[in-house]
Amino acid sequence: MKKHKICIVGGGLTGLISALVLSERGLDIDLILENNTSKNKDLRVTAISEKNMEFLKSTIKNINLKLFYPVKKINLFFEKNNQTKNFLNFDENKNLMYFFENRLTKDHLSKLLKKTKIKIQKKTINSIDLTENKIFTNFSSKSYDLVVLCLGSNSPIYQKISGNREIHKNYKEHSITCSVKHQIKDIGAQQFFLKEGPLAILPYNKNKFSVVWSIEDIYFIKNKKNITNYLKTKLSNLLKTNKISLGNIQSYPLKLSLKRNYYKKNAIIFWRGHVAVCLSKNNLIHAYGPKKKVLIMNINKTLKLIEKTAKLKVIGIR
Repeated sequence: MKKHKICIVGGGLTGLISALVLSERGLDIDLILENNTSKNKDLRVTAISEKNMEFLKSTIKNINLKLFYPVKKINLFFEKNNQTKNFLNFDENKNLMYFFENRLTKDHLSKLLKKTKIKIQKKTINSIDLTENKIFTNFSSKSYDLVVLCLGSNSPIYQKISGNREIHKNYKEHSITCSVKHQIKDIGAQQFFLKEGPLAILPYNKNKFSVVWSIEDIYFIKNKKNITNYLKTKLSNLLKTNKISLGNIQSYPLKLSLKRNYYKKNAIIFWRGHVAVCLSKNNLIHAYGPKKKVLIMNINKTLKLIEKTAKLKVIGIR
């Protein structure tokens, strides 16, 4: 029986988990990692549901369950006239969700990978043909039964593939995040809807939580130079305690980057008096020239030709 060969591109949490899970299913896995030039530690914390946790426990051998902190309480507050009011509570006898530190969990998953038959590679990828499931590097190419992309929007590989076929939106907000030490008993997860923007408290062990504050740029720019004191004062007022200490603060601009699914049957493409209909995810049919000669053409090649000859950028396909 043929053993399916799968290539996973990307070494973040999604890529590592995908590689481990598919490898456990007996599939032949290549994992290609991008060169990460960022010098900043990833301070982010991720939340998963009880179902997600059960899936990880049942599919990844020897996963360290101590990395995943269970939470049974979730409280939601809104701010009005500088006062916060609790308007919704979830307080269960079961675990509602689990929180974990991205950095520590990623390090743990990387160690588990080294104990498997997964082929981990660091290559410079020149291009990827997703219709043929083919990876092109500097000196070679390789075909797979399936290529899985687990990439962030800032990934150089993702930028090569997506080109201009994206929707972008700047929310004019920044996400402020940092780790906070505290002495509050059984704090639980909390969400505050504030005038500056929503603030979340995500506990990932008994005495630490991550704070994520999506703050409008007007407030962020005003307080950027004194952001540590600004955040600490806000947290002290919300939690009614001064016994907290903040770690290093990171901030990220909040933007939407959405890649549309262009290649599906019956999608219609319009440009300067022309119309084409997608016959499949690979080919389209197009009436071309004065005599309306009917041509069946490759979608990718056609879109590139439109952008090159007609100087048009594809913004959407209906």
